Amino acid sequence: MSDSFATHLLSLTTGRTETVTDLTGDCEQFLTRAAEGRDGLLNIFVPHATAGIAILETGAGSDDDLLAALKDLLPADDRWRHRHGHPGHGRDHVLPALVPPHATLPVIGGRLELGTWQSVCLVDTNRSNTDRQVRLSFMGGAGEA
Repeated sequence: MSDSFATHLLSLTTGRTETVTDLTGDCEQFLTRAAEGRDGLLNIFVPHATAGIAILETGAGSDDDLLAALKDLLPADDRWRHRHGHPGHGRDHVLPALVPPHATLPVIGGRLELGTWQSVCLVDTNRSNTDRQVRLSFMGGAGEA
């Protein structure tokens, strides 16, 4: 059995407000094509200095709670040494230390193995950069020869 690798780049527009964007459907669509029923790993990576990937429940308030917690932990004020961009933008550059720019998740039988209420989310607090990319990469067995 040899290993296989497939990758896809998502392009998103997040808007001018802080957002949590659910990427679970995009991940599942990618795995339908890339994994073809195989076991492996899905890596989700956002190549931006001011965004991260989180695994959390969405739609029941947890996404808003996360943004509220980040506002408490990283206030958008003038305390930051990184000063270009909108006021408080330095906080956006600290975000990836708390919400990492990547996640690696198990894929079993071509399906993403998430818990019942878990979703894969892009967390973006940078109001100045609305264009985002997320790289999805599947690494898995090539199947039986």
